[in-house]
Amino acid sequence: MDIIAKLSEELSIKETQIRAAVELMDEGNTIPFIARYRKEVTGSLDDEQLRALEERLNYLRNLEKRKEEVRAAITEQGKMTEEIDSALETAQILAEVEDIYRPFKQKRKTRASVARERGLAPLADLFMEQKDEYSPSLYEEAEKYINEEKGVKDAKSAVAGALDIIAEDISDNADFRKEIRALTYEYGFLSSKKAKEEASVYEMYYEYSEKLTTVPSHRVLAINRGEKEEFLKVSVDISADIILNYLASMIITNVKSPAYNNVLFAVADSYFRLIAPSIEREIRSDLFDKASEGAIKLFSQNLKNLLMQAPIKNKTVLGLDPGYRTGCKLAVVDKTGKVLDTAVIYPTKPQERKEEAAKIVKKLITKYDVDVVSIGNGTASKESEIFISEVLRELGGKTKYIVTSEAGASVYSASKLGAEEFPDFDVTQRSAVSIARRIQDSLAELVKIDPKSIGVGQYQHDMKEARLDEALSGVVEDCVNSVGVDVNTASYSLLEHIAGINATAAKNIVKYREENGEFTNRAQILKVSKIGAKAFQQCAGFLRVSGSSEILDNTGIHPESYGVAKKIISKFGYTEDDVKNFRLKGLEKTAEIYGMNKIAEELGAGEPTVRDIVKELEKPGRDIREDLPTPELRSDILDMNDLQVGMILNGVVRNVIDFGAFVDIGVHQDGLVHVSEICKKFIKHPSEALSVGDHVRVKIKSIDKNKGRIGLTMKDI
Repeated sequence: MDIIAKLSEELSIKETQIRAAVELMDEGNTIPFIARYRKEVTGSLDDEQLRALEERLNYLRNLEKRKEEVRAAITEQGKMTEEIDSALETAQILAEVEDIYRPFKQKRKTRASVARERGLAPLADLFMEQKDEYSPSLYEEAEKYINEEKGVKDAKSAVAGALDIIAEDISDNADFRKEIRALTYEYGFLSSKKAKEEASVYEMYYEYSEKLTTVPSHRVLAINRGEKEEFLKVSVDISADIILNYLASMIITNVKSPAYNNVLFAVADSYFRLIAPSIEREIRSDLFDKASEGAIKLFSQNLKNLLMQAPIKNKTVLGLDPGYRTGCKLAVVDKTGKVLDTAVIYPTKPQERKEEAAKIVKKLITKYDVDVVSIGNGTASKESEIFISEVLRELGGKTKYIVTSEAGASVYSASKLGAEEFPDFDVTQRSAVSIARRIQDSLAELVKIDPKSIGVGQYQHDMKEARLDEALSGVVEDCVNSVGVDVNTASYSLLEHIAGINATAAKNIVKYREENGEFTNRAQILKVSKIGAKAFQQCAGFLRVSGSSEILDNTGIHPESYGVAKKIISKFGYTEDDVKNFRLKGLEKTAEIYGMNKIAEELGAGEPTVRDIVKELEKPGRDIREDLPTPELRSDILDMNDLQVGMILNGVVRNVIDFGAFVDIGVHQDGLVHVSEICKKFIKHPSEALSVGDHVRVKIKSIDKNKGRIGLTMKDI
């Protein structure tokens, strides 16, 4: 297989781009580095394209490796033929390769293998000849194989053994299996029935059946979970006649033969006993894999949008981790995220010491000039929000509040990292700090948490953990590198996501910083243990040194391009001091008029690199997230009882799933906008129109106070 050509066809990317990207990957370059600093080489492939390319490349390489292993194994047995070699060459998926290898595998003991040991293979061959007449008769022929010592007691058992061999041979035929798999997909149904007389969230699947070709991914995952929790019995159903007719057409050569009924029996036995269960497992596994990939892709999109939310900078924040019996934990953090104070209040049941709690909150807000209160959205969040809104109203409304997703905060609090960061705090105090810091810089705080625990996916705990971890880690890596980090303030948990830096190197950077003081330039990073020339090449452009005497050290310009950057500065009459003092506003427009391609030719650089350099020179040290809308701060609260059908509200998208999006509209319960209510035109998936963090206007369509459900629409507003 020409892997480069195959990748080009599948991904709709030119072969030259594919080849260049693969070479860079094989040389050990990271995806963020390739995407940002090797645009000329790859034709500006972005990180998403490169990750898709890397994933498919690995699959195809593994496929080719498996083909060679199978080819060698069959050759070693002396059974390789031109037909088998050709079939291996044209196989497109691993399942096809395994089907080809199936007859040659070392099998465990089967009915057919026992029959072969008893010498019944010639009798099976005789049946498969399907002659017009047999003389002696098939029964008389079978009697010749009676052998008490081998366990063939009579002609009947000899025939049964021969038919077992035929059934297994049919089952082992790669072409048959491929066609049966395709027929099952085309005409089969995914069905489920209740497994026990008990109410559950899976009731809609107690009598369910849908074509395999149309069943949506979220239903596959829901049904799998229902089966795992033993509420459902699940099967793949298809009219057996479809498969049996196909097999009969391929195997039966003479309907008038005395062997006809016996061979037909072997065909049916092969399908029902051997093929159908195997194909069902394969199809169920394939459905799950495809559904998982869809869910992982959606989770990845949501996670990226969450991580890339605009930070609320230069604000002192009071974080509040709500609770009932154990109280609400408070933590005040300054504008840099440093913890200034902590406290515990009991404004909720069972203690309900509201007056005392209000005094403590007012004291903290006044003492530290708190700008924003960040309230976790977990248990007791509603009561805490009501309490805080009342306190802020009494203080005049200068301080605002925001309800923040606390997903994963408890995971961080109980983690080794949380204990290292705050050894003297208990887990709930750490949660309050995390809830406060999340609005200051969601990326810096959320990288400390296992992405699966952040709560912006669906059925993530049912997926293959390794694959989910790989995908989400890639998202985190891309986000961290696209923003960049200050090497003098970043935690090691943030640094370890920078291209070329592993956990050990990240800890070594922090250790070097603690022992030698702040880094004064990028080149100094090379002095850190475990960071050699290759690692430095990969990471340098993503690490910022804000206090460096070299102004370019505080930009996304890679050190290898400093010479080009300085020539651009002088070419248009500026100095490095102008860069430092943000005096290059308008440089991009000036460069466009002059001609980016002309500049690139004159300086011997690539045009994409020149464009990136110009953008960085205009805003050195800029945070790309600053261009995004900031989270919405509130001063008052809505109650479920305040809502009315037809009311129009502003909201923020909290989660996007296959069938809609959950929107925070200022009450404790998020509302659901079904995919059919997102826009007037037809869309297949909510992600075509909405992303996590989007600010939207919604109209209340329905309210179910008993179930706490709010139906929303974005149409006709």
